[in-house]
Amino acid sequence: MNGDNKKVPKRIAQTVLNSLKGGVVPRIGLPYIAVGRKNEIEALLHDVDIMTEGGASFRFIVGRYGSGKSFLLQTIRNYVMDRGFVVADADLSPERRLQGTRGQGLATYRELIGNLSTKTKPEGGALKLVLDRWINSVQSEAAQETGARPGEPVLTQAVDQKIYAVTSSLSELVHGFEFAKLLSAYYHAYVEGDDETAARVVRWFRGEYTLKREAKEELGVNIIITDDDWYEYLKLFAVFFRLAGYAGMMILIDELVNISKIPNSITRQYNYEKMLTMYNDTLQGKARYLGIIMGATPQALEDKRRGVYSYEALRSRLAEGKFSRPGARDLMAPVIRLEPLTAEEMLVLCEKLAAMHAGLYGYAQHIGTQELAAFIKIEYGRIGADQNITPREVIRDFIELLDLLYQNPSLNMEELLQSDEFAFTKSEAVSDKADDNFAEFTI
Repeated sequence: MNGDNKKVPKRIAQTVLNSLKGGVVPRIGLPYIAVGRKNEIEALLHDVDIMTEGGASFRFIVGRYGSGKSFLLQTIRNYVMDRGFVVADADLSPERRLQGTRGQGLATYRELIGNLSTKTKPEGGALKLVLDRWINSVQSEAAQETGARPGEPVLTQAVDQKIYAVTSSLSELVHGFEFAKLLSAYYHAYVEGDDETAARVVRWFRGEYTLKREAKEELGVNIIITDDDWYEYLKLFAVFFRLAGYAGMMILIDELVNISKIPNSITRQYNYEKMLTMYNDTLQGKARYLGIIMGATPQALEDKRRGVYSYEALRSRLAEGKFSRPGARDLMAPVIRLEPLTAEEMLVLCEKLAAMHAGLYGYAQHIGTQELAAFIKIEYGRIGADQNITPREVIRDFIELLDLLYQNPSLNMEELLQSDEFAFTKSEAVSDKADDNFAEFTI
């Protein structure tokens, strides 16, 4: 295992270690440090199989801050991109919600479309790439079928028919007629080298038109994407991506806690109502080739005054059954609750990080399994660790130890572990975490 980690490219190792030390999930290099979560990943990949066949799914990933929730979301993101899906992800915030009166819902849509990613463009901004790839594939298919060359009328006619077949199948869906009309406009602009019109269509798809009059004058369509209907366009995109040669679309939305923090109860309820619409659509077959995964803390889900469970229609659908319990969770249920990583799994992760660190800085790894075990034992032996410790905290401590040992060769790991500073810092971190959890719903 350690041997494999030494082969990690330095650019990736640097990104992974810097991200983890800063408490952030890295967007690249996750396979090198993936530990545990096998059952959760298998359950989510079962959903992916259903989506590939034209179905839809909706899941909540629930875990405390630092428990590995965002890590799992990023892992799934990488898995489904490898399987040919287009992925869109966004974190909710005070400015980005599911529904709003001042463009907060549309802001979430814009973030999702801006972060649109594929295997060949994993960093986001893939919308134009997907559109261009679709047109190129249609043209090459038509050329093979007709044997005609570019510019010949028979080829143009064959391409037009293929484009029409895609757009007409979209026209039957809500807002599908206008969506199809814009796809057709993009195709003609692309073929004719009309970059200005192509850019306007992309701008419309990104939700950047704010006036219907402007969209009518520039593109000939009477509608624009709004706070109320942005989700309908994601359903259209999912079907279009499939027709364009992708497997489907996966939407990842994290930080649901920002909905529970909305001060106005009516506004919160509107957001949960939108969530219910999305949930029902996927279960009732109103969405196709579409997966939605939302990340939440236990409080954001279960708080009956402000959380998801404050909306009775969602609580009755999502509440855990009578038989699930820690250690035996139903992973087929809509809510997947993350169990803490075991001490053994954390030990394996630390081994991977130690090998990655040594490979990045070019030194012979000198931390053995016994020293790693001692570190894990101290971390998990703290008062309240069973309730408060998270992978994020353990990882940050461990990378700090590796950095200190590298910069100070005269130090050894045992000295650092036994130091008063380490003990004080850990007890303080546990205390602060408890305070944070308490404060979240009393702000």
